[in-house]
This record gives sequence, C-alpha cells and structure tokens, in this order.
Amino acid sequence: MPKTAIYPGSFDPVTNGHLDVLKRGLKIFDKIIIAVGEHPSKKTLFSVEERIEMLKEATKGMKNVEIEHFSGLLIDYVKKKGAVVVLRGLRAVSDFEYELQYALMNRKLDDSIETVFIMTRGMYCYLSASIVKDAASLGAKLDGMVPKMVEKRLREKFRV
Repeated sequence: MPKTAIYPGSFDPVTNGHLDVLKRGLKIFDKIIIAVGEHPSKKTLFSVEERIEMLKEATKGMKNVEIEHFSGLLIDYVKKKGAVVVLRGLRAVSDFEYELQYALMNRKLDDSIETVFIMTRGMYCYLSASIVKDAASLGAKLDGMVPKMVEKRLREKFRV
C-alpha cells in the first residue's frame, strides 16, 4: 500500500529549506501532499492562492507531489486524504520543542497518525519564511534562500 505523507505549513513564502525537506521526504514516501494551511492568528503576506501558485512553480517536475489548501484540524485533513504521516522539517532545537508539542497533541487526537521529522541541511538551518520576508522588505539579495520566482514575487510585494 502506498505511503502518503502530508507536509503542512503556511509556506509564506516557500523557501529552499522547505523544498529540501520535500525532496528528501520523497525518498521515503510514495506521495507527499503539501497542505497549505490557514491559521486565524497568522497574518500572511501572500494569499493562499498565491502560495499555492508559487509552490506549484517551485515543484514543477517533481513526481508524486500534490499541493492543496486546507483549514481546520490537521488530523482531520490527514485522515480525509488517507495519509499515515505528517512530515515536518526541523532547523534547530527551538523548532523541535514547538513541533514536539504539536506531534504529541496530534498523537493524542489520533494515535494511528505518525509524525516524521526531517532535519534541514546545515545550509538552511538559519532560514525561515519570516527572515526571508524581513530581508526582502529591506532589499536584500535572496540568492540560495528561495526560488528565483519567489524572490521576484517578494520584490513586487515590497516594491524593492
């Protein structure tokens, strides 16, 4: 039976660190669904539609990747998609503490769903969507941090 993983996040915007976790996850799972989430307390720079569009462009040519929007409880979405795993990337110890809490809560809600963590490569351990947005807003070059089309979209948003 094929193993499907859900890779949830806001992806506002997608970074090369996100893509690294995805590519490495594809070596483990038969299919990965990138679940672009909405969180009521998070203010995003890009709309859900824009984030999905950028992810589709960034993953063009990758086999067995789907990209969808989701809202609500992650565990409900995972079950609806027939997946068995939530895939999460980790950069630092601080990520682990945060992600561990969510993984344990998800296990409490449904212990048939596992969470798998993939450590980002060292070259991406500092990288976050928030840091990228901050740097882009001040006109910094984003070489190696995000796909070129994401950098272009950021420059358009910030008019820099």
